[in-house]
Amino acid sequence: MSNVNNLITDNIDVWTSAIKKRNATGRGSSKKIELTGIKKLRKLILELAVRGKLVSQNVKDQPASTLLERITEEREHLVALKKIKKLNQLPVITDEEKPFDIPTSWIFKRFGDLMFNRDGERKPVSASERKGIQGQYDYYGASGVIDQVNDFLFDKSLLLIGEDGANLISRSTPIAFLAHGKYWVNNHAHVLDGITTEFLEFIALHINAISLEAYITGTAQPKMNQAKMNSIVLAVPPEAEQHRIVAKVDELMALCDELEQQTEQSLTAHQTLVETLLATLVDAKPNTPSTQNSGSSSAQNGLTTNAEECTANDFQENWQRIADHFDTLFTTESSIESLKQTILQLAVMGKLVPQNTTDEPASVLLGKIAAEKAQLIADKKIKKQKPLPAITEKDKTLELPNGWEWSRFEGIAKNEKNALKAGPFGSALKKSMYVESGYKIYGQEQVISGNENIGDYFVDEEKYQSLISCKVQPDDMLISLVGTIGKVLVLSDTCHAGIINPRLVKLSLNDSISKRYIQILLGSKLIQDELFEKSHGSTMNVLNLGLLKQLIFPVPCTEEQPRIVAKVDELMALCDQLKARLSDAQTTQVHLADAMVSNALGQKVKNVETKVETQTMKITTALSVTEQYINQDDGLLSSLIKNEDGEADAKVVWNKSKLDLPSFYKQLKKEIETGYINSPAKADFE
Repeated sequence: MSNVNNLITDNIDVWTSAIKKRNATGRGSSKKIELTGIKKLRKLILELAVRGKLVSQNVKDQPASTLLERITEEREHLVALKKIKKLNQLPVITDEEKPFDIPTSWIFKRFGDLMFNRDGERKPVSASERKGIQGQYDYYGASGVIDQVNDFLFDKSLLLIGEDGANLISRSTPIAFLAHGKYWVNNHAHVLDGITTEFLEFIALHINAISLEAYITGTAQPKMNQAKMNSIVLAVPPEAEQHRIVAKVDELMALCDELEQQTEQSLTAHQTLVETLLATLVDAKPNTPSTQNSGSSSAQNGLTTNAEECTANDFQENWQRIADHFDTLFTTESSIESLKQTILQLAVMGKLVPQNTTDEPASVLLGKIAAEKAQLIADKKIKKQKPLPAITEKDKTLELPNGWEWSRFEGIAKNEKNALKAGPFGSALKKSMYVESGYKIYGQEQVISGNENIGDYFVDEEKYQSLISCKVQPDDMLISLVGTIGKVLVLSDTCHAGIINPRLVKLSLNDSISKRYIQILLGSKLIQDELFEKSHGSTMNVLNLGLLKQLIFPVPCTEEQPRIVAKVDELMALCDQLKARLSDAQTTQVHLADAMVSNALGQKVKNVETKVETQTMKITTALSVTEQYINQDDGLLSSLIKNEDGEADAKVVWNKSKLDLPSFYKQLKKEIETGYINSPAKADFE
């Protein structure tokens, strides 16, 4: 039997580094990552426990059959006292139903033969009724305590198992748990008694360890009725061994709790460090213009700074502090996202590329736009609009570089009718007005996905003409007003003719302003914070057109805008590469954890090659040694690769290593981190 403590402690790096992103949505969503490795470790501990592989068997233990005799006697006694109903005889367990091999002192038995059912004593109380009987006793539902009431139905430790609900499938929380003291149970949880409380603890552990899908009916509303529950096949150890198993599981779960806490604290501390260091760049003084139109100095990993043009050395020093530790700072998805946001922030603050004194100031650009509008008004081609409020010093939230200027959002729209227009009122565009084909209705679906071609909502010619002020045209910018406010989609030259819905604003941008710069601007923290501050709504953020028109933002010189865009796109590509490598590495760690779990359970590793073939360490990837490898003793795989003229297919190396797959991946990871083996290129991952 393998030493489970060693399995945990010797592979802590695997368990704690196997991480997945959660499907969390919304601004500031918490718990955005899942500690997958530790989650798999918890499951492994439970599976080993119910297979007889967690603790040693003791020949002095009374066999499980002795315990079963006591259970049978107690059942007959309770039936005689009419405390429980007589159980119908359950089918004999066939060999096909036995899920795994068990020690000789264990025995397979159906759930109903082991437990004393007390479902008949439970009683549901509606939420409205419970308001009138609030008290000190726990009121249990399918997944635990959901309320407190002033009376109780049970006064001893019993096992509760969820009878219905999505948790039967998702298993996001334990479906089997013990209730203690005095409490009430509704009809969404089965109530079970047992020969001892310790036996109930083992059964709860067992139920939580195994898949129950074969015993669950329904998809929209999953349910495990009493008959199905009674037919569950369980592996029963001797009573003394049950106690050892429960104690060992408690010990190991406490260790998992500690690992989880340490990992979360480490990730939180790491993110705090990253954000603190990046903030020093944002807080640095603005640039002093240069007289040459040259790129700024290069720093590690391609991130260019304006250190030479800063009025103080703080920006250079702050950046160098980050650049010196780039590879250790940006190793999590959240840290890379923080880097991306900092890039956007630096871009709109004028700190990402150097200014050039030969560039025409933005004030001239804005003056030309205003003069053009005045002429069109004079020629009566457009109507005179209410003057935009003057921008005061109080409105200016930061110090801009020389040559930059502040503007209100309405001031950069084309000088034409409906250049900045919100979608129609809801009553003007109802779903009952939609048709199968015609003029497309653009909404958040297209903007959030960044794909103008998806969606199949249309209106006919008559409705389109009635809402013609909301029509879109090529190069228009569609901006989300609800939920993910400020999200932007630029329509292509081949976009489908149509209109916007009430959740969007369309902006026909003045040709003198870069559309990509406005995208960058609206995605920056500077503007996002402003938009969210001005938004309203109790369930989701909503921004109206009037607030967007008044939005104040920094405008760079015309010549500087494409330089900013080019640098942002370059650095975003770098961030995407970092993110892709991180995702590949995390997937490898998850696959390694999977392989270790399968190996510990004595199972064949299922689909490992298939899974890994689309990821970082697929076994068809070419591996090569670095110059750092000079026949060191710890370079097992490196020596095999070197014997193949320094480069070999991973499958060849694996076969020659004679290692099992989990050990191969662990050794490969080690030698890559040591610097003996080159990390496979991105192209080799796919």
